[in-house]
Amino acid sequence: MADDVVSPKPAKSFRKGALVKVNRNAYINSLEATSSDQQFYPEYIFNGPGELLVVKGEYGQVRWRLPVPDVWLRIDQLEEWS
Repeated sequence: MADDVVSPKPAKSFRKGALVKVNRNAYINSLEATSSDQQFYPEYIFNGPGELLVVKGEYGQVRWRLPVPDVWLRIDQLEEWS
């Protein structure tokens, strides 16, 4: 039944300095979101922009243009800000 195996989606490629925002559906349905208080998702993460400071494997460190701490998020939860 090896033919039934679904290959994982290719990882998005973001570079340092990219402007991003969080994909609401990808984040809310994630393990990370279930460990947080779900009624207090900060709206700025979904509106962007955040600047990608570092990319390490499947994670990226995002700095928001607000006086809030930088945060590490999975790359598959991010999308290009436009």
